[in-house]
Amino acid sequence: MEEVKVGCAVTPEVEEVTATVKTEPFNANELKEEKKMIKVGRPAPNFKAQAFFQGKFVNVSLEDYKGKWVYLCFYPGDFTFV
Repeated sequence: MEEVKVGCAVTPEVEEVTATVKTEPFNANELKEEKKMIKVGRPAPNFKAQAFFQGKFVNVSLEDYKGKWVYLCFYPGDFTFV
């Protein structure tokens, strides 16, 4: 794992998302709500983020643990140094 400098308001890197742009007039009847949830036992989307590991901040990626069981736990308020 690569050590990184501590910073505030660091946003985790997420795999690129693509979108289709429609140039025709808007039609509300064509809208369809779709919810995608992460499910237990199913593959999670890859991400990269900073973690505090063994006394220092490092970059981690879910891809580093591909094929292994992962227990991910985070606390937004912890380690904010406020």
